[in-house]
Amino acid sequence: MCSIQITLRYCLVFGLLLGCTEQRLINSTSNLSTDQQLQESPGVTTISPEQLPPLASGQVVYVPIYSEIYNFDQNQVTQLASNLSFRNTDINNFIVIETVDYYDSGGKKIRSYLTQPIKLAPLASTSVIVARNDQTGGTGANFIVEWRAADRVSQPIIEAIMINTSSQQGLAFSSPGRVIKER
Repeated sequence: MCSIQITLRYCLVFGLLLGCTEQRLINSTSNLSTDQQLQESPGVTTISPEQLPPLASGQVVYVPIYSEIYNFDQNQVTQLASNLSFRNTDINNFIVIETVDYYDSGGKKIRSYLTQPIKLAPLASTSVIVARNDQTGGTGANFIVEWRAADRVSQPIIEAIMINTSSQQGLAFSSPGRVIKER
């Protein structure tokens, strides 16, 4: 009888913990569109394509994303949440992020994160999140980001931070963007 009570208590506690974790995941996954999530940051505004500034400087940036990594072999993978961060490092001038496209391991475009360009004020930053349970990218996922500015500006920082804090261990690392084309 005692072992049944302990088992029931264990199941109840485990179920409550699992339910709380599930609720946190649901709450952290906003119902906002990606455009709206990007706009939530201070210093970020949406502009229409007609409002794009003349191109004085800009780049196309490739950012590797590791939405999952192998543990010991190809049969064991760890899922990672990815945070793609955009940081305008210029003190005086804004930049415009025109394109944020997500690709899978095979090079197939999965989705675009912007429907309209966004303007980042001087020293402003914003980010997009690829949820840990989003396995569409695979081990070789990546982003292509295009940005521009009306003046010569200091190069923005565009990088990804991957994280998984399941169990009693944590795993986090960053992946810098690489310029693949000057504009």
